Amino acid sequence: MATSMRGLTQFIADIRGARVRELEEKRINKEMANIRKRFKDGNLDGYQKKKYVAKVIFTYILGYKVDVGHMEAVNLISSSKYSEKQIGYLAVTLLMHENSDFLRLVVNSIRKDLNENNEVYNCLALHAIANVGGQEMAEALAEDVHRLLISPTSQNIVRKKAALTLLRLYRKHPEVIPAAEWALRIVSLMDDMDLGVVICVTSLVLALAQDHLDAYAVCYTKAVDRLNRLVVEHEYSATYAYYKVPSPWLQVKLLRLLQYYSPTEDSTLKNVLYEVIKTMMSNCAEPSRNVQHNNAQHAILFEAINLAIHLDTNSPLISTATVLLARFISSKETNVRYLGLDTMAHLAARADHLDAIKRHQGTIILSLRDKDISVRRRALDLLYSMCDVDNSELIVGELLRYLKVADYGLREEMVLKIAILTEKYAGTYKWYVDTILELISAAGDHVGDDVWYRVVQIVTNTEDLQPYAARVVFEYLKSPSSHESLVKVGGYILGEYGHLIANDSGYTPVEQFQVLHSKSQFCMAPTRALLLSTYIKWVNVFPEIKEQLVNVFERYRHVLDVDLQQRACEFYALATRTDDDDLLQNVCEEIPPFPPRESTLIGRLNRKHSESGKPSLERSSTLRQATRKMTLGDVNGTGAAKSDVSSNITQSFLGLDLTSEPTDSNPPGLNQDMVSAPAAVLAEKGIPRLTVNANIDRWFDKLIYCAEGVLYEDVQVQIGIKSRYHGHMGQVAIYVGNKISAPLTSFTATLHIEESDALSATFAKIAPSIIVPRTQSQQLVHVECKKPFAKPPILSVSFLAGAHQTIAVRLPIVITKFIEHVKLGQSEFFERWKLIGGPPREAQSIFPIATNEAGHVNVVRQRQVVAGNSMNVLEGVDPNPNNTVAAGILHMSGDGKVGCLMRLEPNREAKLCRITVRSTSEAVAAEVKNLIQGPLVADSTA
Repeated sequence: MATSMRGLTQFIADIRGARVRELEEKRINKEMANIRKRFKDGNLDGYQKKKYVAKVIFTYILGYKVDVGHMEAVNLISSSKYSEKQIGYLAVTLLMHENSDFLRLVVNSIRKDLNENNEVYNCLALHAIANVGGQEMAEALAEDVHRLLISPTSQNIVRKKAALTLLRLYRKHPEVIPAAEWALRIVSLMDDMDLGVVICVTSLVLALAQDHLDAYAVCYTKAVDRLNRLVVEHEYSATYAYYKVPSPWLQVKLLRLLQYYSPTEDSTLKNVLYEVIKTMMSNCAEPSRNVQHNNAQHAILFEAINLAIHLDTNSPLISTATVLLARFISSKETNVRYLGLDTMAHLAARADHLDAIKRHQGTIILSLRDKDISVRRRALDLLYSMCDVDNSELIVGELLRYLKVADYGLREEMVLKIAILTEKYAGTYKWYVDTILELISAAGDHVGDDVWYRVVQIVTNTEDLQPYAARVVFEYLKSPSSHESLVKVGGYILGEYGHLIANDSGYTPVEQFQVLHSKSQFCMAPTRALLLSTYIKWVNVFPEIKEQLVNVFERYRHVLDVDLQQRACEFYALATRTDDDDLLQNVCEEIPPFPPRESTLIGRLNRKHSESGKPSLERSSTLRQATRKMTLGDVNGTGAAKSDVSSNITQSFLGLDLTSEPTDSNPPGLNQDMVSAPAAVLAEKGIPRLTVNANIDRWFDKLIYCAEGVLYEDVQVQIGIKSRYHGHMGQVAIYVGNKISAPLTSFTATLHIEESDALSATFAKIAPSIIVPRTQSQQLVHVECKKPFAKPPILSVSFLAGAHQTIAVRLPIVITKFIEHVKLGQSEFFERWKLIGGPPREAQSIFPIATNEAGHVNVVRQRQVVAGNSMNVLEGVDPNPNNTVAAGILHMSGDGKVGCLMRLEPNREAKLCRITVRSTSEAVAAEVKNLIQGPLVADSTA
C-alpha cells in the first residue's frame, strides 16, 4: 500500500534518515502542521484522506501524540473502497480507546459492514469490535456478532472471528452477553465440519460454561463425541494435523472443558471417554524423535491425565498414567520433569491409594536437588501430597535434611509442610516432639508462631508427653546457639512442666534456670516477657531458687520497655508477698487443656497457595484415615444384582414408516407448536420445558400400554419407539427420522431423569451428529427400575434445520412397564385382597367412561388397557363379568418385588367406573391406578 502513496513513502524515508531526535521531531511537526491545514481546508478525496490518515497512524506508532485524523478515520470506514475502509478501521483500532466519543459515530458503519454479504468487510468490522469495543459498542453490536456466528451463510473465516469477538466481549463485559439464552445455538457449532470453527467456538464455550454450567451442560456430550471422532476414529482433514497429531489445541480445550463438569453417570459416555483417554495414553507410550510431535502429544497427555484423575482415581487409567509420569520425572528435559512432577502431585492429592506413586519415591526425593528451582518446588509439593502413615518418617526425614541446604524462597513453605506432615502422620508423640524441635532448631528464622503454638497445644493436651517434652527441649537449649522460637517453646514447656523432671540428675531447678536465662539476653522483648512468666511459675514450684528469680524481677523493674517493666513490677510484688501464699498458687496454676480446634497450619498453607495461584494440595476427605496409627489432631478434640438381559431386541426393531403424511392436525407451521427450550428456561435440575401439542399427549397415553408406535411427528421429523422389558430391566429403541430433503445437522439427543435414584436410563451409544435426508437414526436406551417412580424421563432432541430447534417429549417409560404377570385363582385373589386392606395401601377413584349407542361399556377396551399395562387379567374371578380383575408383580433392583392387585368396576347407568388398586407399597398403588385410569378417561373425553 505504501508503494501506491508516494507521499507516505517519502515521509517514512525522511523519518528514517533523521540522524538525531531533534531532526525527527522537526520533520514530524512540519508534517502534522500540513495535515492539520489540509484537514481544515476540506475538499479532500478518499485517496488524500487515506494518505494523510496513514501518516497519522505511522506517527502514532512511533510514539508521538496525535490529535488529528479521528473524524477522517470515521469517514473512511464508510467508504466503498477496501483500501480506504482498511485504513479507517486501522486508525480506529489504534487511535481510539473504548470510551472515545468518536466510537459512537462508527457504530452504524460497523453494523452495516457486519450485515454485508462480503466476508472481508465482515472481518474488518469484527476486528474493530474485538480490539476496541467498549460496553456501549458491545450492547449495540453483540446481537449482530452472534447472528454472524450462527448464520449458515457465513464463511468459516467469519464464524471463527465472530466466535473470538464474542469471547473478547464476554471477557470485558460479561453482563452484556445473554450467554444462557444463546447456549444451545452456540454449542451446536461444536459439530461443525471445519475444525477451525470448532476450535474458536470451543474457546468461547470454555469461557461461557464457567459461569453457566447448567445452560451449557449439553457441551459435555459434544466434547466427548468430537474427541472420539478425532482420536479413535481419526475423522479430521490433513490440514489440521500438527506433526501427525490431530488438532492438539482442540483436544486440550475439550479435555479441559470436560473437567468443568462432575463425572458423568451415563455409562455410554463414560466408556467412550475412557476409550479416548486410553488411546491418548497409548499414543504417548513411545516417544518420537520429533520435538514438535512430542510437545503436542505431551500437552494432550497431561490434560488427559488430569481428566482421568477428575473422573475416577481408582480406574485402570490411573495405573497407566502413573507409569507414564514415572518416565517423565526421570526425563533429561527440565520442562518435562516439571510437568511430570506437577501432574503426579495432582494425582497424589486426589488418589486414595498411593502404592503406584511410592514405587518412584527415590526418584522424587532426588528431584529435591534438581538444578532448577521450579522442579524442586514441584518435587516438594509431590512429596507432601504422597506422604502417608507408612512413609511419613522417611519423607519428613528427607525434607529435614534438605531444609538445611534449601533455597531461602522454599524454606518457609517447607517448614509449614514438615510441621503439618509431622502432626498428621505421627506414629508416636515422642517422634512428633523430636521432629518439631529439630525443625525449629534447623530453620528457626522461617518458623512462624503458628508452628510453636501448635506444639504447645499438643504437649498441653497430652499428659504422658509432658515429661519427655521438657527433657528434650532442655537438651536443645543447652546447645551454644538456640533460635528464639526454640527459646519460646522451652520457656513455655519448662515453666509448665519443668517440675516433672526437677528431681532427675542434670535437670535441677538451678540448671533449668541457668540454661534458660542465659538465652534471654539474645531475645526480643516479647520473648523476654514470656520468660518472666516462666520465672513467676518457678517461684511457685521451685522455692530454692526464689531469690535468684526475684533478683531478675528487680532488674527488669527499671527497663525502658513498658510491657517488660509492668510485668516485672507485678511479678516482683507477687513473689515478695508473705501474707497470702494461696494467691501465688492460684495465679500460677497449670494451663488447662486447650479446647478442640483445627490446626491453623493447614489453613495458613492453603492461604499461601491461593495467594500464589496454586491449588491446595490437601487430599480429599478419604485420606486413608483408616490406615493411620494415630492422628495428633485428635488430641484437640446394597442393591440387587442386575438381571442379565442378554436378548438383543435391535433385530426386531425394523424402523418406522417415513412415507406417511404427518398425522398432526395442526397447520404445517411446526415451529409454532414447538417450544424450544433455551437455557434461560431450564429448570434447576436441567430438565427442558416440554413440547406442547395435543397429539403428543395422545401418542404418549397410547404408548403407555403399547410396546411400539409414534411418539412425535411433524413435517420435519418423526420420533417413534419400540420397547421390551424383562424384570427390572428394559430396552427402548428410539427412532428419529428425517422427513425433509435437507440433512439435520448438529443433532443431539439427551435424556433428563428427574428421579435418578429410582430410574436409570442411558443411551447405548452417542447419537450421530448428522441425519441425512429421508433416513432414520436409531438409538438404543437401556433402562433399569430401582424403586417406585412417578415421573417418566424426558427425551430432548435438538438439531439445525435452517434454524436451531429443540423438541422435548416424555418417554413412555413408566412403572407398569416393569410389572410381570402373576396367575391367581378366585380364593387366592380375594384372600390377598383382604390381607392388603384399605388405605393407605389402597388407591381408588371414580371417573367417567364412554358407552356405545346401546349403552354398553366397552369392556374389551378396558381389558386391553389393563393388559397393556402388564397386569394379568384374571378370568372368572369376579362374580360380575363386566368387572375386570388383574394382578401383577413389580420388579425393582433396589426395593425388590412388590405385588399389585386391581379391580375395575364399570357402571353403565351412571356412565362411571371405579378403579381400585391395592399394593403393599402405597406409591406403587397410586401410580398404577393413575396409569390405567389415564387412557380410559381420555377415551371418554375423545
